[in-house]
Amino acid sequence: MSLLHIAIFSPFLMAILVPFFYKGLRRIHTGWFVLILPILLFTYFLQFLPVTRDNQAIQESFAWIPSLGIDFTVYVDGLGLLFALLITGIGALVVLYSIFYLSKEKEKLHNFYVYLLMFMGAMLGVVLSDNLITLYMFWELTSISSFLLIAYWYDRERSRYGALKSMLITVFGGLAMLGGFLLLSIMGDTFSIRELIAQASELNDQPLFLLALVLVLIGAFTKSAQFPFYIWLPDAMEAPTPVSAYLHSATMVKAGIYLVARFSPIFAFSEYWFWLVGGVGIFTLFWGSFNAVKQTDLKGILAFSTVSQLGLIMSLLGVGAAALQFDGMDDNIYTVATIAAIFHLINHATFKGSLFMVVGIVDHETGTRDIRKLGGLLSLMPITFTVAVIGAFSMAGLPPFNGFLSKEMFFTGMIQLLELDIFNLQTWGLLFPILAWVGSVFTFIYSMMIVFKTFTGKYQPEKLEKTPHEAPIGMLIPPIILAVLVVVFGIFPNILSYNLIQPAVAAIIPSLIEPGEKIPVHISHWHGFSTELMMTIGVVTLGVIMYITMRKWNKIYNLFPNKVTLNALYDTGLYAAERGSYTLTKSVMSGYIRTYLVYIFIFFIGILGFTMWTEDAFKIDTSQLAPIGIYEVVLVLLIVLGTFTTLIAKSRLTSILALGTVGYTVSLFFVIFRAPDLALTQLVIETVSVALFLLCFYHLPKLSRHEERMSFKLGNLLISAGVGIMFTLIAISAHSNKLFDSISKYYVDNTYDKAGGENMVNVILVDFRGFDTLFEICVLAIAALGIYGLIKLRLGKKGGAIDENE
Repeated sequence: MSLLHIAIFSPFLMAILVPFFYKGLRRIHTGWFVLILPILLFTYFLQFLPVTRDNQAIQESFAWIPSLGIDFTVYVDGLGLLFALLITGIGALVVLYSIFYLSKEKEKLHNFYVYLLMFMGAMLGVVLSDNLITLYMFWELTSISSFLLIAYWYDRERSRYGALKSMLITVFGGLAMLGGFLLLSIMGDTFSIRELIAQASELNDQPLFLLALVLVLIGAFTKSAQFPFYIWLPDAMEAPTPVSAYLHSATMVKAGIYLVARFSPIFAFSEYWFWLVGGVGIFTLFWGSFNAVKQTDLKGILAFSTVSQLGLIMSLLGVGAAALQFDGMDDNIYTVATIAAIFHLINHATFKGSLFMVVGIVDHETGTRDIRKLGGLLSLMPITFTVAVIGAFSMAGLPPFNGFLSKEMFFTGMIQLLELDIFNLQTWGLLFPILAWVGSVFTFIYSMMIVFKTFTGKYQPEKLEKTPHEAPIGMLIPPIILAVLVVVFGIFPNILSYNLIQPAVAAIIPSLIEPGEKIPVHISHWHGFSTELMMTIGVVTLGVIMYITMRKWNKIYNLFPNKVTLNALYDTGLYAAERGSYTLTKSVMSGYIRTYLVYIFIFFIGILGFTMWTEDAFKIDTSQLAPIGIYEVVLVLLIVLGTFTTLIAKSRLTSILALGTVGYTVSLFFVIFRAPDLALTQLVIETVSVALFLLCFYHLPKLSRHEERMSFKLGNLLISAGVGIMFTLIAISAHSNKLFDSISKYYVDNTYDKAGGENMVNVILVDFRGFDTLFEICVLAIAALGIYGLIKLRLGKKGGAIDENE
């Protein structure tokens, strides 16, 4: 196991230690110990920058399930490293922020940090795994850990609701994604993502390709809150603010973005990929920004803004997929979309992370996030206001912040899309720049709402639960660091160009890069009076007008009835599923074991019978069977007679004797078949069983009227006969359709040489299957102890245990 594997597993190891830190050192906040790990991991991953800067990668692997070709392969390229730095860097800031946000006296911090570390490790596993199965395993771990984090305040109904909602939607997407992964592995005969990328041109011709594409995108869309799956994200805001800042701005919701970026080299040759990724992304941008404006809760605004911004990045990846339709860099002007996607991915993590922390500070210091109750906080919280201005203005796409640069590149990508003569873009392609511009107008509006409705206007202390004041310095440091990065990346964007952006883009469009070649990435503030600049001026102008006149036009939201929404559809569907499952369960779960056995047996007969019939498995080969003698026929008839006597006898004594007859007759079969040890065992067991029955006979109650008058039931006969016939046919068919040599020859050849024994049965039980025999002995010992306990237990008249000393 390499250091890279240890880096991925280290958060899980730290999670195991957290409860001990929490119990042993109660005077110190647990977060101080947890903080060490993300800082070390961030520092560790920084050392790979020189490698990825040259478009190189590092790969480490160890066998996990070699028989299935499943290895835990860690692959660090430009894309994986970018996400690893975001996960650990933002993670360190979030942990520092949580130390001052969560009280060690009031909160169960060990739970919080265990869940947070689980999520950090799972995200690292997702972005650094080269194997489809290991990626899926970590993918579902992110869903589980995020469920626990969202439900951290589990005593709140809305927290439980939001956690369940996120779990159901993201796990559904994960299962769909697993189906896509399996189809890819079938088509490419490998679980390695690298090897699948190398086969991309061949995979596109496979009949299962389109289905795999759709299934993988369902997983990506559900995780990254794309339309129509976005509905879980606003409800997930019931989580503590550090969770929202970490999961819903920088990491978890970016997992879907990562998935699309990672699999673009495989799927992007298909026009379906372009239309689905680009189309869903651009509509999600518009829909998320449009709905953000009507929110009154600050975290609600940020939730829908996150949906919108994720749609922006997703649309850029979809549009950037068009780059793969060209053969060379000189002919391809369209890498700008992919560059913009990666640049905005970084920018979004900085400005949205800072804004979430600002909202957490406002909530922590005022007791509310409702913008109708807030206002006039500028003079009371000047540092928080400054950070909010930087983050919100960057999100709005205003200079000189980093969001302005990536928003300009976003407009460039949408405009240049119309120049491409592919995918019928001459018709529907016009919707991309239109929706991009309209969505940007609403983005500007909700960005201004966050700043001005919170920090300016009338101060309303009577509506606040607390007397507001500036947050402690420890809570301010993380958002300040992120705000500084917003400014630095805005003024000096080319710090990122060849260190992070170019290597990540090279990993997304590897087919366009010759060995030793680098994609030119140069980001600047001024490109002249371009169409993009005019679009930005239009966004600001119309945005200001609409913000000022919001009261006059925001009534349009009343045109959308609450009963006709995706949330209402989810709630109705969930309620219907619960009621339906309850009704179905109540109708079939009668409480009688006999009823359940009927279900099992009917299902057994139907499924196995249908399978054997469709697979033509009803074959009987008698060539290797010994002839049936008169003795076997007589003994079979005797067993059948004893069995029927046991069933129809009117006396328990007669039933016991008939049952014993069946057992003794079976032992005679063992004698005929020359198995004296089995015959002796059967005789002993049968003798003991009959003796015990007879000893208990005195205590058995008399047959009830129901038992004496047991009537014939045709259904029972058919089910019993069906099960018996099916087992018989399966046994005969298994004997007649041997696909490989019997293992008995191995025992014959090795019993004496390897085990040193002459009795094959004894050697098998003691040596070859020694553990099996040991476990059987343990089971018998447990049963014996249980029987002994029941014998020693004496109940009184009222059912209570009686003390033996009484």
